[in-house]
Formats: sequence, C-alpha cells, structure tokens
Amino acid sequence: METSTNKQNTLITKNPSVLQYRTLCADELNRNLFQHFIRHQTVTDCWRKENHNWVIKSAPFIDDWSEDDYQTLITCLKNTIAAGGFVYAAFYNGCLKGFTSVEAQLFGGRQKYLDLSSIHVSEDMRGKGIGKALFTAAKKWAKQHGANKLYISSHSAVESQAFYKAMGCAEAQVYNQMHVQTEPYDCQLECSL
Repeated sequence: METSTNKQNTLITKNPSVLQYRTLCADELNRNLFQHFIRHQTVTDCWRKENHNWVIKSAPFIDDWSEDDYQTLITCLKNTIAAGGFVYAAFYNGCLKGFTSVEAQLFGGRQKYLDLSSIHVSEDMRGKGIGKALFTAAKKWAKQHGANKLYISSHSAVESQAFYKAMGCAEAQVYNQMHVQTEPYDCQLECSL
C-alpha cells in the first residue's frame, strides 16, 4: 500500500502544474510571499573543524526565523536582484516552498566563484527533490554568468552537509573571510560547475 508521503511524491512528479519553479522579481518579495514557508529545523549534530579535521559534535538547537529575520531576508533578496543576481523559487499549489539566490559578483581569483547566498526548502516539503532542483538551477545560472564554481557558506548541521555532499560540494579551496567572520560555524564549501 502506498503511504501518504509516497502519494505526495507521486502527485508532485505526475502533476507539474502543482509544483512550479520560476525566477522571482523584486516587487513580489514581501512578507506575505513567505506566509506558507516553514523555516524550522531541529538540529542535533553539526560538523566542526578541530585541528584541521572535520568531526561531528553534538550541538542541539532549533533553527527558525523571527519576523526580523524575514525582513532581513527580503531586503537581501531584493538587493541580490538589484545587483543583477539570481533569485529562483519553488511553488507548491501557488505557495512558496523553496528558494535560492546567487550573487552576481565574481570573487576568489582563479577560482571564479559566485556566491550561493541562500537555499532553503520549507520544512513540510523537504526530501522531495526541491532542494536539488533549486541547486541545479543555481549552478546553471552561475555557469552562464562566468563562474567556475559556486561558493557556499553553509549551515553545519549534519543533514545540511549531507545535502551539499550529495550535490557534489567539497570544502572550499579559498575561504571567503567575510562569510567566515559572519558565520564562524558555517562550513565553507564549493561546487564545480
């Protein structure tokens, strides 16, 4: 017998009008857009670098966004668009359920990085391939805009890192010090295009 999760996956796969992807415009970025987006993530273990080695450490916490966080996010995404960057989203039944953004400015010298500044999937839609589709779109856009690699300053949660590893990411050859200073517990990653 098919489970409800399997039925939902089948529905998404067989009915593309239900799950849609598209580029976002600055004028549609507002708090109402995120009304059905659930950022919540329960974290138990995280990757930490100790003595030049990566180890898993217990670091339980709940990650969620406050109203101020949403307002900051909206401002950042609008700035990304204004600077010529990429903001791309997944909608399920007309509701935002995932998004990614890539900044337009190359950095890192020979690495020719473009910064994957965000990628998030709503808690109720994780594990359905949305993150992979968003990441693939970000890679394609970055390659079309002159990058050799995506740069990702990523949440260090074990689950987040498993996603990036599955996407072909590895530790960045050159660290972006702004990201390191802003989020010292993030993992600094890159993905060849």
